[in-house]
Amino acid sequence: MKAVKGNKVYTIDETQQRFYEESGFDILNDQGDVIAYGRGKTVPYGDYVALKGEREELEKENAGLKEQLEKMQTAAAEKTAGKAGKSAKEGE
Repeated sequence: MKAVKGNKVYTIDETQQRFYEESGFDILNDQGDVIAYGRGKTVPYGDYVALKGEREELEKENAGLKEQLEKMQTAAAEKTAGKAGKSAKEGE
């Protein structure tokens, strides 16, 4: 596994992982996937505000789509119930 921070990359073993995490290094497995993030990471405030706004927009869109889906499911259920009612009357 590797410990990465900026332009520093160290090959480490599992016994050293905690030390490097506490020192702010990201820990990568042998395939290059991050398995642990280093301590003390921060996000610039501008990025935070932008992501917060995007999240709020997506939540509104999601709520609208859920409402639309519910209406479509209700309409489909009514349509199915209407066909079942016609079939029952025809069978009498």
